[in-house]
Amino acid sequence: MAGHIYLGSNLKMYKTARQTQDYLLNLSMSIGDLSRRDLTVFIIPSFTSLDRARRTIHKGDILLGAQNMHWEDEGQFTGEISPLMLEDLGVEVVEIGHSERRHVMGETDAAVNRKTLSALAHGFICLLCVGETAEQKALGLSDETLRTQLKTGLWGVPTDSLDRLWIAYEPVWAIGVGGTPASEDYADGKHAVIKHCLSEMYGSVAGRVPVLYGGSVNRGNCDALAAMPHIDGLFIGRAAWDANAFNEIIRAVLPVFQRKQGMVK
Repeated sequence: MAGHIYLGSNLKMYKTARQTQDYLLNLSMSIGDLSRRDLTVFIIPSFTSLDRARRTIHKGDILLGAQNMHWEDEGQFTGEISPLMLEDLGVEVVEIGHSERRHVMGETDAAVNRKTLSALAHGFICLLCVGETAEQKALGLSDETLRTQLKTGLWGVPTDSLDRLWIAYEPVWAIGVGGTPASEDYADGKHAVIKHCLSEMYGSVAGRVPVLYGGSVNRGNCDALAAMPHIDGLFIGRAAWDANAFNEIIRAVLPVFQRKQGMVK
């Protein structure tokens, strides 16, 4: 969405329910003075923390997300979480296709597509993650990889669902403990590829879809990333897992995004 800023974090398999509650209380208080008119903040904790998280934060203050979701409403799928279960918990965002789901858990593009369609059908905001591996990058296949993941992941998604679709570009080689952050120019170039692909698929209405960068974002590079013309938000990892540190990043990048988008001079 033009003229809006998206900042969030996936807590992965970290923080117990109590730790998540403490984190959210601290974060909510830290950013309580910030207007949400042009800003969306979202946090995606573990499944076991979702109930307590929902009871900790106010809707509209911080959006609550889930890290994954099965495409079926119910069934014999031991260990899976259905959209109905997430609806019952008041989840608003569902993260689909994170690289660890794809490359560690073996999730296919076809499975990602089924989950995307289900998430949107159930009224969730779908945060679809795409990104190339180091090998694909070295072979010069980054753009093809992103286009394939987008075209397969969004197969059958109608135009009227785009208002509830977010894309996160997370190069696999840039995330995690050993990740190397992408340069701001490289990241922005891949965001441009993603937006061009979305325009090919949906025309001018593709501009509704924000594209966020995630990949070892930290206080040292967040300003430069936020200034890039094709980056609409930041999907931050461990640098945001301390509420005070995340608050610092939010306050650092907000004026950068606002100036870029013409909100302030």
